[in-house]
Amino acid sequence: MHTRLIPQMFTCFRGGYSLKTFSSDLIAGMITGIVALPLSIAFAIASGVNPEQGLYTAIIAGFLISFFSGSRVQIGGPTGAFIVIVYGIVQQYGVQGLAVATLMAGVMLVLMGICRLGSIIKYLPYPLIIGFTTGIAVIIATTQIPDFLGMQLTEFPGEYIGKLAAIGTNLNLISPYSAGIGIISIGIMILWPRVGTKKIPGSLIALIAATLIVMIFQLPVETIGSRFGSVPSHLPSFTLPAMDFQIMRGLFAPALTIALLAAIESLLSAVVADGMTGKKHRSNMELVAQGIANIASPLFGGIPATGAIARTATNIKNGGATPVAGIIHAITLTLILLFFGRYAALVPMPALAAVLLIVAYNMSEWRFFIKLFKSPRSDVLVLLTVFLLTVFADLSVAIQVGVVLAAFLFMRRMEIVTQAGFLDPANDDDTGDPNALQNFTVPDGVEVFEINGPFFFGAASKFQDGLSTIASPKILILRMRNVPAIDATGLRALEEVVDSTRKHGTIVLISGIHKQPAAAMKKAGLVDKIGHDRIHKNIGRTLEHANALLK
Repeated sequence: MHTRLIPQMFTCFRGGYSLKTFSSDLIAGMITGIVALPLSIAFAIASGVNPEQGLYTAIIAGFLISFFSGSRVQIGGPTGAFIVIVYGIVQQYGVQGLAVATLMAGVMLVLMGICRLGSIIKYLPYPLIIGFTTGIAVIIATTQIPDFLGMQLTEFPGEYIGKLAAIGTNLNLISPYSAGIGIISIGIMILWPRVGTKKIPGSLIALIAATLIVMIFQLPVETIGSRFGSVPSHLPSFTLPAMDFQIMRGLFAPALTIALLAAIESLLSAVVADGMTGKKHRSNMELVAQGIANIASPLFGGIPATGAIARTATNIKNGGATPVAGIIHAITLTLILLFFGRYAALVPMPALAAVLLIVAYNMSEWRFFIKLFKSPRSDVLVLLTVFLLTVFADLSVAIQVGVVLAAFLFMRRMEIVTQAGFLDPANDDDTGDPNALQNFTVPDGVEVFEINGPFFFGAASKFQDGLSTIASPKILILRMRNVPAIDATGLRALEEVVDSTRKHGTIVLISGIHKQPAAAMKKAGLVDKIGHDRIHKNIGRTLEHANALLK
């Protein structure tokens, strides 16, 4: 994966940009902008903010993500992944608190990219990602039920059990008109791809049809206008949120969650795009782009943004080839806002809820969720822990616990796969290996101790326990040909062995060391302590040195 901090926009134009490419980008960008329209409004409302804030985010953040992106075809904007965390921040800290948290998350993302963490984040365990994604989908679906059924609840609790209780005890408030509009909207979104053109999203057709039905038949159905008032038809103005240190301290965990979600979602989207285009994205530049977008978005009334997998795929399928398509997508949304924004107030709330129910269904990845139950128990534990914490506790807690749990399980697996012990030449009889110990003569007074696997903190105790099983030999050969990497704990364990054996008069020789362990040992001063001349490339040279020392 490329780690250069150079936006793909510059690379694309440096290689030449033809009229044919612009034509493809123009069509793809316009179509993607139309696709983003209903989703941006729906995500904003579900997040507890005004509908126009979703459009502001798609325009401002969408433009900046495309301009600075490490991917040629990434489309950015508000996504369903943020709904739960954004809603919680708004309820506790208000819209100003959300702006501060988004700014903080933007700074974190820029720092992640500068520190070259793009290639690390993508290695988060798949069960963890599916766990919180499915959990978010469940919460989104549940929160849309009242609007879908027209249940105008006076109070809708924040905790999940409270939501279910509120819905269950107020079933008498169901509006048949609203439920009917919701069902019609879902039906249109399911059937449209089969009977209409895929270039125009079914969600947009559903919103237009639902709006016309409510207007023509004068149905008593709640609309965006009746709940939020008119939708502005102008671009947002620059506003700097009030920064309070005490509030910022309380917002650190939510901001970190936003940053992690943005990083994970955008890099997943970029990987999907790579698979569809055959290109390679620059993961660290992508994080910087996400950071810049999330710093700018709240300054213009927006909410958190990230790479959107569905919109990115739409862009690619319609011919988008460079970041220009993403910029045109933002321009398209700007024109829609300026000339048609006021009509958004007519959209029925049940239709928007239907859009989000479809989004939640697609987001749930329920097939993969069920399939993961056939995985090792440790993966199932991560999956269920993150899922249950996301639904019943808090998304920030779920991600933090999930990452820590996954890290512990990784440590455990590293300990299992790493083996360490003394070698008996009679048992090391791999005839296909010219460096098998059976092919050499190990003199008396020499013991060969081999480490197999990463020499991390989980394996350090195995190493020390294994060495303690034998009396001090004259020469101890540490064979490290199967050690691809070593960490600080492994270095410390190695240093302790060198110091301990020296006290007993034992000489330590190193055999078959790889590049990373060699560099780490040199930096830690271990090479100087052991002696440059006592570190060899293979076991043959090491045994020759041992024989010479014994004479």
